[in-house]
Amino acid sequence: MILDLIASRNYAEETEVRAMPMVLRIERVDPPSRTALLEAAAASAVAVCLDPRADVGGEWHEAVRAWVAGRIRKVSRRARGVQWEAVQELPGVTVTVDGASVRSLLPVLVSETPREVAKLQISGSDLPVDSPGAVPEGAHVLLVNPRVEMSAGKLAAQVGHASMLLAPHLSDDELKAWAAVDYRCAVRTPSVAEWDALLHRTDVVAVRDAGFTEVEPGTTTVLAPLS
Repeated sequence: MILDLIASRNYAEETEVRAMPMVLRIERVDPPSRTALLEAAAASAVAVCLDPRADVGGEWHEAVRAWVAGRIRKVSRRARGVQWEAVQELPGVTVTVDGASVRSLLPVLVSETPREVAKLQISGSDLPVDSPGAVPEGAHVLLVNPRVEMSAGKLAAQVGHASMLLAPHLSDDELKAWAAVDYRCAVRTPSVAEWDALLHRTDVVAVRDAGFTEVEPGTTTVLAPLS
């Protein structure tokens, strides 16, 4: 099972670089809210890993297995109009939250990124900070480092890491309940004091970035409390 592979990750140095493309729908007119887009990104990333097609014997299993065995890289790109429609034909899962849509695609060798994705822009995906409401029922909370500035595109990948790393810590019943609400996540930014209090607790899943873009290597970007 893919969750077992995530839980026991102990990867060797990669000879081939693989990544999960994440396509963020950001139209020129009426763009989505930043929080909703991040929540859609977190849900769609874990949805690919928990899709039945990613199970042993499924058509996605080998691609997901090979990716999870290395660094779980994600590359966020923005799309609009016909670009967005084109990526819907590629294997993956689209999640929409409060009008914000993200499609996380089946991981591929970076050198074999589909043409429809490779031509999309990585930059220009930032959105203004907004004030989210209450945490929806059944959602798992993902907390963003309040000390570090990251673009929406960078954060989309980070919360996608967090939802994936959280999943192996959940029971079968908890996973079923989460699936029933389409892997709903609530992305929030705590105060510095709240972040510091959580940072060294053992009942929290932490995402530590490799430092390829925007942040220093080893930076903790997102925390996912287990309770």
